[in-house]
Amino acid sequence: MRIGLLTDGGYPYATGESRLWCDRLVRGLAQHEFDLFALSRSAEQEAAGRVRLPPQVAGVRTAPLWTTDEDALGLHAPRGPLARLLTGGGARTYARRERRRFAAHFADLAASVCAAADSERGRTGAAAGGLAEGDAEARPGDERFTRGLYGLAELAWEHGGLPAALRSETAVRILEAACRAPGTGRTVQTATVTDLLAFTAELDRVLRPLSLDWYEEDGLGAVDLCHATAGGAAALPGLLAKRFFGVPLLVTEHSVRVRAHYLASGGAPVGAPVRALLANLHGRLATEVYREASLITPGNTHARRWQERCGADPAKVRTVYPGMDAARFAALGESEDGGGPDTLVWVGRIEPAKDLIGLLRAFAEVRLAEPDARLRIIGAPAPGPAGADYLGRCRTLADELFPEQDAVAFEEIGGPEVPELAQAYAAGGVVVLSSVVEGFPISLVEAMFCGRATVSTDVGAVVEVIGGTGLVVPPRNPRALADACVALLRDPGRRARLGAAARARALELFTVEQNLAAFHGIYLELIARAPVRERPQPAAHDGPRPFATPPEAHVLGLWPEPPGREHTDRTPSWAGAGSGDA
Repeated sequence: MRIGLLTDGGYPYATGESRLWCDRLVRGLAQHEFDLFALSRSAEQEAAGRVRLPPQVAGVRTAPLWTTDEDALGLHAPRGPLARLLTGGGARTYARRERRRFAAHFADLAASVCAAADSERGRTGAAAGGLAEGDAEARPGDERFTRGLYGLAELAWEHGGLPAALRSETAVRILEAACRAPGTGRTVQTATVTDLLAFTAELDRVLRPLSLDWYEEDGLGAVDLCHATAGGAAALPGLLAKRFFGVPLLVTEHSVRVRAHYLASGGAPVGAPVRALLANLHGRLATEVYREASLITPGNTHARRWQERCGADPAKVRTVYPGMDAARFAALGESEDGGGPDTLVWVGRIEPAKDLIGLLRAFAEVRLAEPDARLRIIGAPAPGPAGADYLGRCRTLADELFPEQDAVAFEEIGGPEVPELAQAYAAGGVVVLSSVVEGFPISLVEAMFCGRATVSTDVGAVVEVIGGTGLVVPPRNPRALADACVALLRDPGRRARLGAAARARALELFTVEQNLAAFHGIYLELIARAPVRERPQPAAHDGPRPFATPPEAHVLGLWPEPPGREHTDRTPSWAGAGSGDA
């Protein structure tokens, strides 16, 4: 079958999210044909290039979300002759009728986003770590959001010009009126013109997929199934493919975009009204995506709970763990090497969410109980100045807490002491995860493949992944983290038992093979349930087309005849006019 794979900020680019998982999916399901529809997030990502694609990838279409240049975006061309005449090959503007349509549809969307029922949710979501009870219920603004969203999509499909309209003075005035309307929340009502301009700029970026030229018979109309590898903007083309062509939509989320937005917006340099409006926008969009999806496949139960709180029907949600390559850790996992008996190892990307400051303070208490203990922090800082700054803070704290040179080491994979990832886990007898925010803990699964005992904080999907094969402590609690580490350092027999159990669990649940088998079955299931869609027939072709005529057409009865054979006499020879003569 032909799969339209929808990505946002990842595959087929060499950097970004879920690129490894997407590459394994495409290569592992070689019996299917894939068309890639990719959104890029930065010029740096595009400059880094793309990964080498396998032959089952039939085509790639990309669109940048980081620019407002309509020519670079590859936006949809106006469909009607009048619309093409009005554009004149330059900036696309609307005639009077289209301006009225835009105003009506944008007013619906703005009123929904400004609704008082959701106005405070973006401010409280990150602090609470979840959504308020009752969010799964249908909200009164959902219908207006749906009407406005698809109205804008149809306007962009027919006439183009949506990005310019979203950045126009008309859009700002409509949004201002919606914010000041009776019944909206106090936070939204305080929005200034600067806040409204900031929100419309972000709204233009989020809704950019509505204006792309992907919605044609030779684009998303030609695929059998749309598979969105994330929610939010990545799933928008799938929504339109279902609306315009009836293509079923599958949504996979390893980390829920609504939750990620809440966590990111807490420190964003924007005002509270902008954060509230953005939270409402992403929440409404998530609800619509989950409502229209034929099936939703979260990467863990933690993500599943968020999806159901955002309105996903539990009957359409099926957890599929992301597959990981176990072969690269097989030699270490099957060996008798238990690692350094006095060494703790942390592996990952160095950033504030990993709470290495808390880990260093916990290790100070470990050294009081076990003076010979060592800590090896193996990883590179997150991209950007924030990652480098956090690494500097960690090094400064380590120098203050541990004046002796051999207590704590900061290393990177690929260096002389740790040339490969497996050797990072081989360096210690206990692997530690100290995060305060986590989705699916990849480093934890890698440690389990290596047969290592683990100590982790209770965040994200950690407990679900560990399943009793490691020690779990509360986050932001250095004393509890230190006590668990000391308990395993002092008990080599327990370390060995936990490591063996962890490896067996990882091989059962988290391999590439189980992930590919799950999605192969899901693809077949969704196609079997989808109604038959009429496809345009080519004007000419070389010879017969396989499967052009369904087998039912050969059965006698009131079946519709295939084109060109409506008047064919299908009466069997034995039932001819003379067959009744005796």
